[in-house]
Amino acid sequence: MSTDTNPPQAATGQQRAFPSRPGTPDEWIARAAEVAEELATDAAERDRANRVPHAELALLKDSGLVTMLGPVEQGGGGQEWPTAHRVIREVSAGDGSLGQLLGYHYVWFWTPRMYGTREQADRFEREATRGGWFLAGALNPRDSEVSVRDDGDELVFVGKKTFATGVAVSDRCFLEGVREGDGAHVLAVLPTDQPGLVPHDDWDNMGQRLTASGGVTINEARARRDDALGHVDGVFRPHVRNTMDVPTNQLAFANLYLGIAKGALARAAEYTRSRKRAWGGYARTVDEPHVLDLYGDLTAKPWAVEALADQVAEEGLPLYRDLDALTERTRGEYAVRVAAVKARATDVSLEVTNRIFEATGARSTATSFGFDLFWRNVRTHTLHDPVAYKRRELGAFVLRDEVPQPSPYS
Repeated sequence: MSTDTNPPQAATGQQRAFPSRPGTPDEWIARAAEVAEELATDAAERDRANRVPHAELALLKDSGLVTMLGPVEQGGGGQEWPTAHRVIREVSAGDGSLGQLLGYHYVWFWTPRMYGTREQADRFEREATRGGWFLAGALNPRDSEVSVRDDGDELVFVGKKTFATGVAVSDRCFLEGVREGDGAHVLAVLPTDQPGLVPHDDWDNMGQRLTASGGVTINEARARRDDALGHVDGVFRPHVRNTMDVPTNQLAFANLYLGIAKGALARAAEYTRSRKRAWGGYARTVDEPHVLDLYGDLTAKPWAVEALADQVAEEGLPLYRDLDALTERTRGEYAVRVAAVKARATDVSLEVTNRIFEATGARSTATSFGFDLFWRNVRTHTLHDPVAYKRRELGAFVLRDEVPQPSPYS
């Protein structure tokens, strides 16, 4: 693994100047496709180099995608979640690592709305949009707890987290810990550029290698007391909307997988048309019946799941527009719909990224082509949480009319 954390000079080609900010959902999705095309040109080489993705993050910022959900009056795009999920899918087709970083960023951008007071959410969105912040967090619930202590007008966090995706390249990050004295959980946003946050640069897994997902040491990291989300007079006020983070995240995951599958299929089809040698007496590979059948099958399946993903994103719009009206039942019914998308996207993306080799053939397994990157990326991230639990949630809903109990993964 490279330990070079200096920004690579040409990780995504030359610095790009984008035209005026998009205005409509279709224009934002087109912008995401432009970014994906640029990322795809050297995705395999950047994967092998395994550097911290400074230049790639600069591309996301320059494109305007980072501020797409922000208020228009502060320079944001004013877009909503259906567009965000489509954008995640487009960027992931070019580079799954950057699609994951952007998807997580969007969820963090909405975290103050889900956990904070109205004033906190409004202030955060204004500042984050105006500053063009890239957001990350270190909240892995399966790690040991981080401790928090009061220090006047500040909160001081101490501990460590194994996974801190994107923290190394973020402007602000979210931390959660247990407050000394009363054991209350505290979630706060704080500047990343401070001595108390030390990313380890130890992410060397087989996939999603440019997500800066290594651990972080938290040693006296400080946040303003008024940046503790949802606390009123020092006490956290719970709401059902606090639990919308998981279905939001899980639908972003599904679109990440579908985007990677989309990129894999497009690259494979290009290779099949231009490079693959035909078998069975056919002059062209594109005339071989089994190849046509394979591409038809591997196209129909993700198309179907994409349609479901888009439909579920639209179903969520009224929930996100009025988070305070959420009930446990409406939240749970939406979580079940998201679980269905996540389950099918997992299976389909793994199948597509594996079976493209049946069409591209032995020569396509050369490292220089990088076709293995798509499968490695999907296989790595689909292990985030067992998909069997999503199917079980669906079964319990169908057979017992039960909705999922909110947890860090459901």
